[in-house]
Amino acid sequence: MCEHKSVLLKEVLEILSPVDGCMYFDGTFGGGGYTKAILESSNCRVIACDRDERVIIIADDFKKKYGDRFQFFHDKFSNIKSILRDDCDGVVLDLGISNFQLADPERGFSFKSSGPIDMSMGLCDETAMDVIHRYSEKDLADIIYKFGEEHFSRRIAKNIKLHLKKISNTEDLANVIRNCIGRRGKIDPATKTFQALRIFVNKELEELEKVLADSIPLLKPNGKILVVSFHSLEDRIVKLFFKELSSPKDSPFILLNKKPVTPSEEELILNLKSRSAKLRCMCHTR
Repeated sequence: MCEHKSVLLKEVLEILSPVDGCMYFDGTFGGGGYTKAILESSNCRVIACDRDERVIIIADDFKKKYGDRFQFFHDKFSNIKSILRDDCDGVVLDLGISNFQLADPERGFSFKSSGPIDMSMGLCDETAMDVIHRYSEKDLADIIYKFGEEHFSRRIAKNIKLHLKKISNTEDLANVIRNCIGRRGKIDPATKTFQALRIFVNKELEELEKVLADSIPLLKPNGKILVVSFHSLEDRIVKLFFKELSSPKDSPFILLNKKPVTPSEEELILNLKSRSAKLRCMCHTR
């Protein structure tokens, strides 16, 4: 596996401020960056989960190193209510796709290499190839528009359906998209469509809405929720959810940052992929 750099790690740790004896939930274990930082900052516990079975080997190493202070579940973070048996002192979610997934052409997330049109992060009902074959041109256009915010969604969907028999891998799919809308600016024309298919296949927005709602009853007094998002659709959900909970005058919830925390210049230099990251945080005060 390639190295994965946890985004806004310093800022997450400072805001979470782990305390001895407390328990924290890392809903997006990945390479274990947040979990490791939390466990090494205090004598606390972390219960982590990830839907990607390929990180189980990393979790096994953590179990050997941290013993009873670490527990891992191969599951979706939306199942937080069944994963946690007790209330927790903090919930951390990094919604970005990991370098492990992007770098593996067999996962089909990247249009920069040729691989199966999969895009599943794990525990999914269908692949991106299933979607482009099974859904109608109209439904496919709606998916691309809603989850990719792609204004050329109808043209792209029509072209995908027109050339469906010639599309066998991610490179084919990317080229079909590029050929029908051309290049505009620095961003690859296939970017938004690939994002849309990935989000749809993994039900990312539904998963996010569910874990946010189900985390609230599980937070202890002074418990915190920290969410790192990477695109406007995710950030909008987190922003509105936090705002709705914290707005009433008698609300026990307060925003820990009215404006999202973004990567420092130093982090941007070291990890350009962090440039779109936004960290929002909320605390249960009683």
